[in-house]
Amino acid sequence: MAYTNSQRGTIHVEDGRVLGHEAYSGDQHLLRLHAPRIARHARPGAFVHLQCDPLLPMRRPMSVMRASPAQEWIDILYKAHGLGTDLLARRQVGQTLSLVGPVGVTFKLGGFRPRPLLVGGGVGIPPMVFLAEHIKGCGSGSAPFVIMGSEAPFPFTARPSRIMVPGLPGGVIAAMPLLEDWGIASRLASLQGYQGCHDGYVTDLARCWLDSLPAARRASDVEIFACGPTPMLRAVQGIAADYGLPCQISLEEYMACAVGGCAGCAVRIETETGPAMKRVCVDGPVFEARTVVFG
Repeated sequence: MAYTNSQRGTIHVEDGRVLGHEAYSGDQHLLRLHAPRIARHARPGAFVHLQCDPLLPMRRPMSVMRASPAQEWIDILYKAHGLGTDLLARRQVGQTLSLVGPVGVTFKLGGFRPRPLLVGGGVGIPPMVFLAEHIKGCGSGSAPFVIMGSEAPFPFTARPSRIMVPGLPGGVIAAMPLLEDWGIASRLASLQGYQGCHDGYVTDLARCWLDSLPAARRASDVEIFACGPTPMLRAVQGIAADYGLPCQISLEEYMACAVGGCAGCAVRIETETGPAMKRVCVDGPVFEARTVVFG
């Protein structure tokens, strides 16, 4: 079944079969679902509205971290922190989950500058993985640099990077293995003292890297993409303004319907005709950073 709308393209309702469900420290889980139609249409920044348990009618919005149209699966990385996600964490291989998706306006899909800077914090990490993989696969020669931050243990075993990134503080060498294997530079930040990570915020590390670049090269080569908690996104918005760089951010909001009907996820956006309330689910979740009015 599919619903179409001029604003949101094609949204599928699909039963996804659990192919894998791995648990990590910090109540984090990586869920792989066989969902052919959603896998075929998912793009970086899109999400699915997922029924965590047959007895729980309210769905939860979950970012897509990876999608394989050929193998017909999608990956979802989530943290269990409430009734719905606690029930979701109990789902076993072979069981099915009802999905609505992919939903939402995605990040730009082409025309990337040579050095995209991707910043992900906490549950904002998955869209950055999806976007980094997409940019790498475009064949445009763009070389993304991904900065990830988390105050919970990272849902992977970090390893020292073999990819040099000039301009960073000494000892900041921890990287995400998946990105490292793809040849994509990444660095990690946390206030928890994890080995090899930057002891501070992702935005501090972003400014450090940007300051190391010649001004002319920075202005022509860099653009920013980000997803994470609101304070981080507000700080990223400030970075983009300070350095005069284009920036897209993916907002996080609680959602009831996730298909634009309830308007419970509306945020204030500056448009060409003045301020307007836009729905994060279908008018976003990705917006130009300069247009977002944070409360």
